Amino acid sequence: MSAPWTCTVLTIFPDMFPGPLAFSLAGRALERGLWRLRTVDLRAYATDRHRSVDDTPMGGGAGMVMRPDVVARAVDAVRAEGAPGPLLYLTPRGWRLTQREIDAFAREPGLVVLCGRYEGVDQRVIEARGFLEYSVADFVMSGGEIPAMAVIDACVRLLPGVVGEAASLDEESFRDGLLEYPHYTRPQVWEGRPVPEVLLSGHHERIRRWRRRQALATTRERRPELLPEHLLKDDG
Repeated sequence: MSAPWTCTVLTIFPDMFPGPLAFSLAGRALERGLWRLRTVDLRAYATDRHRSVDDTPMGGGAGMVMRPDVVARAVDAVRAEGAPGPLLYLTPRGWRLTQREIDAFAREPGLVVLCGRYEGVDQRVIEARGFLEYSVADFVMSGGEIPAMAVIDACVRLLPGVVGEAASLDEESFRDGLLEYPHYTRPQVWEGRPVPEVLLSGHHERIRRWRRRQALATTRERRPELLPEHLLKDDG
């Protein structure tokens, strides 16, 4: 039997984990052993009595930068202990992370995530250890821990046995290059707003076409860069 998908998180705040990952789908899957989470305190790899992991930026400027030697010792240690999967550093200057990368990460045996703090991490260790640099959004947060949780959750829900009805993953946003269609449930009329009539028809092909048109229209309005050129004008 193969080992479960394992995420190793390098952070100066290990107590932040599992945090939200202890609840809902990810939490139940963690309890069932469908995946594993290991947190590693970067300060354990510092060499001075203050357990320093950062220093002033070369060339001047505000803030502090995480030291390459400390990060490298942590990475080398967890690799030597068998931590599987790609090395991921979440940073605002990284490539935009998409569902395609999440799908690929979930197919790996695991993931090693470096959570940056301060002004970031010395670029030399990023290059020397072969970290993949990705960004979860076009805004800046105070550290990489919350983005790491988002990435882990996105991966875990794709693992076999985590989502009860696996088919529900097939129609989510980004699966077909589109944002998802809108959803409705009971009551049939709420505050004077009825459920679209087509959803009450029981006609599966009409419903499928309606959902496709809704997905196209929403994507065209909100995220047109996701659409191929021919779909910008085609209603499907």
